[in-house]
Amino acid sequence: MARDYYEVLGVTKGASDDEIKKAFRQQAKKYHPDLHPGDKDAEAHFKEVNEAYSILSDPDKKAKYDRFGHAGVDPNGFGGGGGYGGAYDVDLGDIFSSFFGGGFGGSSRRRTGPQKGADLKYHMALEFMEAAFGCTKTFQLTKEDICKTCNGSGAQPGTTPETCSTCRGAGRVQQQTQTLFGMTMVTKTCPTCNGRGTVIRTPCAQCRGKGRLKTVKNLTVVIPAGVDTGDMLPVRNEGEPGTNGGPYGDLYIEFKVKKHDVFERSGNNTSCSVPITFAQAALGGEIEVPTIYGKEKYTLKEGTQPGDSITLRSKGIPSKSNPNIKGDHVVKFILEVPTGLSREQKQLLTQFNNTLTERNYARSSQFFQKIKNLFK
Repeated sequence: MARDYYEVLGVTKGASDDEIKKAFRQQAKKYHPDLHPGDKDAEAHFKEVNEAYSILSDPDKKAKYDRFGHAGVDPNGFGGGGGYGGAYDVDLGDIFSSFFGGGFGGSSRRRTGPQKGADLKYHMALEFMEAAFGCTKTFQLTKEDICKTCNGSGAQPGTTPETCSTCRGAGRVQQQTQTLFGMTMVTKTCPTCNGRGTVIRTPCAQCRGKGRLKTVKNLTVVIPAGVDTGDMLPVRNEGEPGTNGGPYGDLYIEFKVKKHDVFERSGNNTSCSVPITFAQAALGGEIEVPTIYGKEKYTLKEGTQPGDSITLRSKGIPSKSNPNIKGDHVVKFILEVPTGLSREQKQLLTQFNNTLTERNYARSSQFFQKIKNLFK
């Protein structure tokens, strides 16, 4: 079980960016392998510290970690809101050198090694019923993709990139420098090739040597029933292309569900308000109430009061994890007072009202009795 990242750095969950950065520097100095040669525990702690900082120093990853824990930043996870990949792909030398102007002897990996492409996020609006029952959506995604003219090499067809003569293809160069711990060899990005390890003498005319171009891609995704605002659906390998033969990043679709004219939603439960007439409330009778599955017949009891409600079990939204499990549907009754009465209607209503006694208005009688008792 991975340790809590805040615990690893020794800070609280509400720590500021400066506090997180300061804690990282202290822990990185304490456990750096160059200060503990051959100490496997120190090396493990150092990797753990760097992993924690790589998450907590990134606002997007930090937000997902705070919401979903380790599942939110697991490259293979989709914890309710989904996670962003690459959380554990940590270059220890890079992070440490960002504070001290260079890493300790030797980088943990070569810049020219395969690296996964960037993850992307797409915001998608859904109708209420689309989110409730699931749907298939086709949309256009604008992103960078490999240039088809040069097949991603960045070199004009018929030519190839040349190995950088400065770093000899390593993508990095070493130089001796003074640090807090004395003289040490610092590994830095090669200034000639910018870490690529190769130099393009004749750039591709289509992508101008970048090896990638902005493209518009049509994607079709199946959205499961029960998604809600803020949920994210991962689409693997639809992010940006990797570098040096690395895999594509992933695409994360974040949903926003539109409001409905009739229904409201709370989790998997739905609700609505249904107006009833005075006669229906007083006499009862059969009415039809709406659900997301259609109309349901219901028999009102005599003396139904404004604000009374009923619950229809399993008439709500299906669960994302198990579509056979559904939420409930609550119907609240609202008494509609008639307007625009004719003279005859008013006379009839007055006659009817004159026949009523306190026994017909139990709530009113109780209320006014309490008022009398209050002001005795």
